Amino acid sequence: MRPHVLASCAVSLDGFLDDATPQRRILSGPADLDRVDEERAKVDAILVGAGTVRADDPRLLVRAPERRAARTARGLPESPLRVVLTTRALPDGARIRSGPAETITLAGTPGEVLDELGCRGVVRLMVEGGASVLREFLSAGAVDELQLVLAPQLVGEGPRFTGGGRAPHLVGTRTIGEDVLLRYRFGDADDRHLAEACVLAENCPPSATAFSVGCVVVADDGTVLGSGWSRRDHPLDHAEEGVLRALGNDPRLRRATLYSSLEPCGARASRPDPCAALIARAGIPRVVHAWREPPEFVAAPSGTEQLEAAGTEVRHVPRWEPLARMCAARR
Repeated sequence: MRPHVLASCAVSLDGFLDDATPQRRILSGPADLDRVDEERAKVDAILVGAGTVRADDPRLLVRAPERRAARTARGLPESPLRVVLTTRALPDGARIRSGPAETITLAGTPGEVLDELGCRGVVRLMVEGGASVLREFLSAGAVDELQLVLAPQLVGEGPRFTGGGRAPHLVGTRTIGEDVLLRYRFGDADDRHLAEACVLAENCPPSATAFSVGCVVVADDGTVLGSGWSRRDHPLDHAEEGVLRALGNDPRLRRATLYSSLEPCGARASRPDPCAALIARAGIPRVVHAWREPPEFVAAPSGTEQLEAAGTEVRHVPRWEPLARMCAARR
C-alpha cells in the first residue's frame, strides 16, 4: 500500500517559501523547528527534491537525542530514510549523503515514487520540499495531510508556495510562538476522518495490555462533534467510550458517523458494555474503521456483527490499517 503522505512547509505572510538570496532564509521560529523535528521522528522517510539539496544542503536528521533514543528503542534507525527526487547523482560533498541515516535517490511521478516507497515498507512519508516537489505532490493528489506554518515575515521575492489537485479541508489551527500552524487533510470524508482517527492514537497514555485507539465522530453536515483516544480521561476508557460519554445525548449522533482506528470491541472485561453496544445505544447509524480487532481478542459475535445486527452500517477501510498499527505501536 502507498504511504500516508504529510507535506510540511513554512511560508511568509506574502506566500513565499524562501527569499531570492543564495542563503536559505529560516521563516519559522525555534518552537516550530522543534515541532518539525518531532514530526520527523514519527515518520519512516523524509523526501526532498534535488534543488533543495543543492540550495540548502540539508542533513534531514532527527535532532533531539531523546527522539532518536525513542526510535532506537522501537527498533528503528535514529533518523528516517532520506529520499531525494533526482535523475542525477548527488553532489559528492552533500551532507545528506552522510550521517546515521540511509539515503536513496528516486525518479518518477509522485505515484510511482509512492509505490516504490510502499514496497520498501514506508508507512508514513514526510515531504519537505522544495517548491516544485510540493507542487507536484499536491497537484497529483498525492498528499494526505498538509502542515502549513504561517510565519510573521514579509519576503517580497522568492519561490512561492503553489499547488493544485484536491480541495484542502482545515482540521486544526494553533499558535506556536509567533507562528501559526494550519493543518489540512485531503480526500473524501471517510479517508480524511479515518486517517485523523489513526494519528490520534499517538496521544494514548502507554499501556502494556490495552490497544491504543483514536476516534472521531462527525455529524452528517461534516461538523466534527468530538474526538479522543484510549485512556484519555480514565485508565480503563476505550476511545469510542470516552468520546460518546463527552457527547452525551446530542441528537446529531443519530445521523453521525463514528471513525475508529480499530474495530469497536464486541466484548470487554473492564466495563459492563463493549463499545459496539455503546455505539448502538447512541443511535449512530454508521461506523468506519481501519483495523479489524485481532482474532485472539474477538468474542462471538464480533463488534461488527453486533453493530450490523442493530442496523448500523459498518465499513472497513484496510488502506489505513498500516497507519493505525504504526500509530498504536508508538505507545
